[in-house]
Amino acid sequence: QVQLVESGGDLVQPGGSLRLSCAASGSDFSTTAVGWFRQAPGKEREFVAAINYNSHYIYYSDSVKGRFIISRDNVRRTVNLEMNSLKQEDTALYYCAAGIFSKRAHTYNSWGQGTQVTVSL
Repeated sequence: QVQLVESGGDLVQPGGSLRLSCAASGSDFSTTAVGWFRQAPGKEREFVAAINYNSHYIYYSDSVKGRFIISRDNVRRTVNLEMNSLKQEDTALYYCAAGIFSKRAHTYNSWGQGTQVTVSL
């Protein structure tokens, strides 16, 4: 099973950029899809982006398409989420998860602890 640790969350002004990283350990990483999800206070967890094991397939939610970029490096065992043109509504706890490539949280069986992104003046 894959273990995941997120980093890179911070306080940033609207219009700014951040890069989140998801570091993986465990033997299955190179054959496993990784997704990013987020949850804001009082809201349901929502899908952000996903990348399949060889980077040939990528999904984005409509709310981040054109602003966020997901990528992975199977040698370094990392998945990054480049976030640009950040908006206040992007404020949330961001999680990475490993599992079956989809937009649905229940298909991912390993989750990190989350990293906080706050977009505010």
